[in-house]
Amino acid sequence: MPPPSLAHRRALVFMLIAPVCWSTGGLFVRLLSFADPWEIVFWRSLFMAAFVAVALAVMHRQRMPQAVLAVGWPGLLAGAFLAGQFFLFIASLTRTTVANTFVLMSISPFLAAIAARVFLHERVPARTLVAMTIAFAGIVIMFADSLDTGRLAGNLLAMGVSVLFAFNVTVLRKVHATVDMLPTVMIAGLISIVIALPLALPMQATPRDLFILAIMGSVQLGTGCLLLVAASRHLTATELGLLALLEPILGPVWVWALLGEHPGALALVGGAIVLGAVVANEAYGAWRGRADPVGVVPATTPGP
Repeated sequence: MPPPSLAHRRALVFMLIAPVCWSTGGLFVRLLSFADPWEIVFWRSLFMAAFVAVALAVMHRQRMPQAVLAVGWPGLLAGAFLAGQFFLFIASLTRTTVANTFVLMSISPFLAAIAARVFLHERVPARTLVAMTIAFAGIVIMFADSLDTGRLAGNLLAMGVSVLFAFNVTVLRKVHATVDMLPTVMIAGLISIVIALPLALPMQATPRDLFILAIMGSVQLGTGCLLLVAASRHLTATELGLLALLEPILGPVWVWALLGEHPGALALVGGAIVLGAVVANEAYGAWRGRADPVGVVPATTPGP
């Protein structure tokens, strides 16, 4: 086991890479020849589950079945929360604007902080509360010119993504100190496959689409989720939520850089504010030299 400070820094790197992976989702969806959200969920989850299964097989070899079973009910619950995020995100995009979805998902760090405080007794430093507030303001600025509050169903679904994110990282933080929770990503994929398959028929994907969806499943979703789960052992739920805010600011950048869609001046200003808040929070914590106690969940934490 690496020293706590080294493990914390490594987890920060993981949680910086994860939203980079997630942020490519919008770009890949734009490259597909069809727009059926349930078929996208099905194929993406299928490739993700296969990718994670191979990764687990390499890590655990013949002990892979035991590693999957070891997650128990908490792992099944975390997998269900993660699968729910897949569905609610796609459903939100089909019922409201992309801007609304990302703005409302940006409340994730606030909900994660509340859940961790209630269920894990994790302290939220004042600097992090300030950073979350500034970051949320930056997200709102990013999409201020296209914000639409009149699409209630899609907006509520987007908020549901944030709620499930908070519950998921809380469960991971609760049990990850003693159990390897990486199999929960595969469990989430399997749950999504079972639910999405009947809704995805008849299939429309071409061989080119399947290639893109394979990248989405293995890199955009699989790698990102594995890094999130790995980072959850050493970062607080609040830190996980705050760093995840990099996803909505990077998403428009990919489309701008590769498809020529300029995000607009407000998006650039808001993205700079979010990035500045995230960097300042971690830099200040490192300067003070007192990392938050995140290696092990306190013994006084109440049961699930």
